[in-house]
Amino acid sequence: QWMYDRDPREICFQFNKRILAYFCVDQTEVWMTTKLDEKDTYFLPFNQGSNGAGNNGGKGNPANPDGYPTAYLWEKVFRKDSMMDILQKFIHLQVKEDKKLLANGSEQIIKKKTLIFPRYHQLDSVTKLVADAKENGSGKNYLIQHSAGSGKSNSIAWLAYRLSSLHDNDDNKVFDSVIVVTDRKVLDSQLQNTIYQFDHVPGTVVKIDKGKTSKDLLEAINDGKKIIITTLQKFPRIYTEINSVNKKFAVIVDEAHSSQTGASASKLKEGLGNIEEVLEEYARNELAEENNRIEDDDLLMNELASHGDHSNMSFFAFTATPKDKTLQIFGTKYPDGSYRPYHVYSMQQAIEEGFILDVLKNYMTYDMYYKIVKSAAEDPEVKTSKGMKAIARYESLHPHNLSQKAAIMIEHFLNTTRYKIGGKAKAMVVTSSRLHAVRYLKEFRKYIKDHNITDVDVLVAFSGDLNDDGEIVSEEKLNIDYKGNNEHIKENQLPKRFNESYNVLIVAEKYQTGFDEPLLHTMFVDKPLYGVKAVQTLSRLNRTCPGKTDTFVLDFVNTADEIRDSFQPYYQATNLTEGVDPNNVYAIYKRVEAYRLFSEDEALEFAKVYYSGKEDMSKLNFYLYPARKKYMDMKKEDQREFKSILQAFIRSYGFVVQVARMMDKDIQSKYIFCKYLNKTLPKEHETVIDLDDKIELEYYRLEKKFEGSIELTSEEGELNPPKGMIGKKEEEKEPLSVLVDKINQRYKTNFTNMDKVMEQITQDFLDDEEMVNLAKHNDPESFRKVYNDEFQRKAFKRYQQNTDMFEKMMSEPGYMEDFMTSMFKFIYDKLKNKGEKDD
Repeated sequence: QWMYDRDPREICFQFNKRILAYFCVDQTEVWMTTKLDEKDTYFLPFNQGSNGAGNNGGKGNPANPDGYPTAYLWEKVFRKDSMMDILQKFIHLQVKEDKKLLANGSEQIIKKKTLIFPRYHQLDSVTKLVADAKENGSGKNYLIQHSAGSGKSNSIAWLAYRLSSLHDNDDNKVFDSVIVVTDRKVLDSQLQNTIYQFDHVPGTVVKIDKGKTSKDLLEAINDGKKIIITTLQKFPRIYTEINSVNKKFAVIVDEAHSSQTGASASKLKEGLGNIEEVLEEYARNELAEENNRIEDDDLLMNELASHGDHSNMSFFAFTATPKDKTLQIFGTKYPDGSYRPYHVYSMQQAIEEGFILDVLKNYMTYDMYYKIVKSAAEDPEVKTSKGMKAIARYESLHPHNLSQKAAIMIEHFLNTTRYKIGGKAKAMVVTSSRLHAVRYLKEFRKYIKDHNITDVDVLVAFSGDLNDDGEIVSEEKLNIDYKGNNEHIKENQLPKRFNESYNVLIVAEKYQTGFDEPLLHTMFVDKPLYGVKAVQTLSRLNRTCPGKTDTFVLDFVNTADEIRDSFQPYYQATNLTEGVDPNNVYAIYKRVEAYRLFSEDEALEFAKVYYSGKEDMSKLNFYLYPARKKYMDMKKEDQREFKSILQAFIRSYGFVVQVARMMDKDIQSKYIFCKYLNKTLPKEHETVIDLDDKIELEYYRLEKKFEGSIELTSEEGELNPPKGMIGKKEEEKEPLSVLVDKINQRYKTNFTNMDKVMEQITQDFLDDEEMVNLAKHNDPESFRKVYNDEFQRKAFKRYQQNTDMFEKMMSEPGYMEDFMTSMFKFIYDKLKNKGEKDD
């Protein structure tokens, strides 16, 4: 009826005129929209979820023993007080500006207006959080596990706005300031603008963004500004100057992850926490008067007082993928010792309601089989794990491996991806290192050039400079705007340029989190992914946009079972089975103490100097030096083990004090001593094992293993507390030949005759002295001119000797050319280096 029987041109039904929202309701479901657009009207689900709002489940509504499943709409949402809340504090007009380039070169500003009405889980979570804070006041922590596609920016904005004006039943302000903290170094502009537009009273919302400093943050906090938006990194510089006495804070954490357990998070607590209240509690526990405390102990006591929870601070932490530490710090503790989120909008519900796409629906994995042979005469002993990594790295960077995978990726893009989303679909290639990203870029460009492909345009993303065979390269140096003025594309321009003009992005540890490109349809994965990292990386594909109905993942490294295991804990609510026992830090410290590198007195005296406020490095070094000297006299194996235990203690204590108030001056003093001792101990620099001149790739084969949907189950995900925090001992060494056998056992298969083609043709070139001389005295491009003809001649000669083996190469159109191209660099390098290395 709304779509076909109502004319949106009538004043009554015009956008943002007289009707703010249109609802469609039957016995089981509720849908709504804020704009009528005839057949193009877009309705959003306004349902609780199959198990009720805030709980595990999928789409729809639970059965209602007292009436219709949709009765909540008129019994809760349409109540007078609820509707007044929605009208006054939720519904708002969102205005987005976009620039359109006109034919004459000028820019036109296009404003897009959207009337935002809260979805049910947003209304429910914000309402419940505000009610709980009103009833219990400050001092509680809340973990909100809302999936991607939940509208998190709006939820945070509504919550910040509501908390900033919240009063208790006696009309006292519950919070003096609401501080929205993100761990991204560049503030989320969408989040800033969403909060900012709710209240245009000057000074209500302060954004500590680009161009502002820690001093601006300090002034905003001390001046009692209502809503402050900042990054976590600014707190360490100002925490000692924050005036937190008699002030209460609500801290909203955007994307709560392990960074919230680090030093910056500690300084946030220390700066905002009610230190005086905790010190009084400590004094009472110790049956001592506060004015009897030693002056030099004040800094130590302040740090101790920053541990654990504070009665003047409440944390509201939002994340789609909570880790074990996140759950213990922000989650709700249950009688059975487990930690759970306060409110849930699950990945399953977001997928079923159509707000994100299921990235596991179309998944393909490849198995890689190869055989390495030891080509060197010697058989050196190498450390087992490092040696196996070196062999695997040799294979993964081998030109034949890269060229084969690049060909598969480009052909899939040409045959499938480019036709998706109305011809606008894009792909991302996830690589395991910066060098892999650079080599893949070169292989992509080479394949594109050799095959005269005109509609695949590639960019690369990685941090810093990289030495690739003597050439120093960087992201900006490699990304050149060939379509425009041939200028280099700057790092901050890349997302926009990728959106506008390019369709393949090769990445190494960049754009795997926080990158929002709805046109991203396909991901090629050539990197091991585990746990949260797998979920975050693959979720780059899940954003929706008009015309996008599916996604595709082609994975060269991970199995379907491994990806399922990574996603399952986050498909529904994620729970931590039990927390970390604070007593563990004492057990680990005893192991540190057992090495007798320093005495208890030395640690305590060091802490006295450290907390005196006088940074006398010579005195601090005086207490550290004897321990360092004893460490240097230890055997290498003992050094490695001690350092591992020392770092385990530092990590454990640093985490435990985020969730528990230790109030133990001695262990805090020992912690600070150990932290600085660890910094003074020399780092172990092991030379990278390079086996490239001692091994060769003999056989290689890629085989499709799995194709289809990776199914997840509708059950709560469980995480276990971290175990085994202490590192490994010195590993054994094994002969290179043994490691080669181990690798080959792992990747073995029955190689077909085609897999031997590479070996035989390579040998034919090596036996041809003329070809060897040409390679040694010519650059690659000059050598290629004779290589192509010679390759075909040698292949035809082999074909005459063994028809079966070369049948596919000679009969299948294009196969000879592709094989010849992929073999070029490998054969050229072998010929050029013949005689210089053991062949």
